[in-house]
Amino acid sequence: SMFKGCERLTEAPDLPAKNLAEYCYASMFEGCTSLTKAPELPATELRIKCYYSMFKDCRSLTTAPELPATELAENCYGNMFEGCWDLTEAPDLPANRLVSNCYAYMFHDCTSLTKAPALPATNLAEYCYGNMFDGCSSLTEAPKLPANYLQPYCYSYMFKRCRSLTEAPELPATNLANYCYRYMFSGCTALEIAPALKATSLPTYCYKSMFYGCTKLSSVTMLATDVSANNSLIEWLTDAGTSASTRTLTVANKDVYNSMAANTNYLPDNWKQGAAGTTVKFKDSSSTE
Repeated sequence: SMFKGCERLTEAPDLPAKNLAEYCYASMFEGCTSLTKAPELPATELRIKCYYSMFKDCRSLTTAPELPATELAENCYGNMFEGCWDLTEAPDLPANRLVSNCYAYMFHDCTSLTKAPALPATNLAEYCYGNMFDGCSSLTEAPKLPANYLQPYCYSYMFKRCRSLTEAPELPATNLANYCYRYMFSGCTALEIAPALKATSLPTYCYKSMFYGCTKLSSVTMLATDVSANNSLIEWLTDAGTSASTRTLTVANKDVYNSMAANTNYLPDNWKQGAAGTTVKFKDSSSTE
């Protein structure tokens, strides 16, 4: 918190250190609303919360530093650029193995961010991407998410309120975890087609509120054959598709559909058979209802 709240600070000092310590730069420039350029950060091995909230609410920051580290630490980048309203491009994030909360809230409310970095990691961790781009209302394209094995909360709230996002990334994972996709795309009011959800077995709360408030959503495919896990689908389509002229729901079979339709928190009326503009399809047959 060395320069926290220094609203007239326009230039940061050099920070050449390569050997960091826990919390070393945490909140260092938080609230420096006149700072336009970040210093170079050459460290390649990080420590717990070393950059936590480092540039939070630096609302004039237009350029982020390169972040070359491939060895991460718990919450190392947490909230790092939160509230940096003028930041338009994110730095590369080359790490392949993630740790708990490592990118949580990293670009939260970066309302000018138009391009997300590539996220090549296939080894995830609990809440690793939690709220990462929440509130990035100018983001139009999401990065690829190649992981096949998920961890609890790993994508929770990741793209919440990304109101310019028109296309979601593919979600290839079939091994899910509790809360893994919770609120992932909630409030994405420009999103029209949901990514195919291929997992056949659903853990607790895995799709909770995933597409909540996606008002333009017109196509959803969810292929689970067992939806009995505790609240696995609760409110996943609440207030979704309300402004779409047509809606297509594809599920594994009629038994799954009937189980969903019996719970209004699992399947809202506008996604049910018989609703105006709604088509329900079953993957295991050619029948359409």
